[in-house]
Amino acid sequence: MNRILTALCALALSAAAVLAQDYTAGSLDIRHPVSRATLPGQPVGGGFLTVANNGAEADRLVSIAAPAVSDDVQLHEMAVTDGVMTMRALKNGIEIPAGATVELKPGGLHVMFMAIKQPFKEGETIRATLNFEKAGPVEVEFRVEAMKPAAAGHGEASHD
Repeated sequence: MNRILTALCALALSAAAVLAQDYTAGSLDIRHPVSRATLPGQPVGGGFLTVANNGAEADRLVSIAAPAVSDDVQLHEMAVTDGVMTMRALKNGIEIPAGATVELKPGGLHVMFMAIKQPFKEGETIRATLNFEKAGPVEVEFRVEAMKPAAAGHGEASHD
């Protein structure tokens, strides 16, 4: 009986940890902010999350700040045109249309932590502030997960 209670407690705690990565700001639901572990000497790291706008008005993610890990955090878009991968900073941010969900993920829209101060290590968290045009600032934590093969070369794209 003791083992069953221990297992149930462990399951409840792990479920709570997953749910702890969801945030709400006004009509916006921010889900699963995550980054990937980086290699020593790697100058940049990526950030990924999903934003659902349950409201009747569009909002815009205009900036992000994470001073403990980078003094320069940018919103980027990656695209492949004629077989050439490019990445560019989005100076006007990312629109979150009313009733829509926008996913920031590898190979598309994403966060770039530039000139990171130390490598991102699996299991750590990155505190950041997402700044929305209408919903305002939202404090989140990006959970650092294991490096994946596609993420290892993430910073090697050409920047426009």
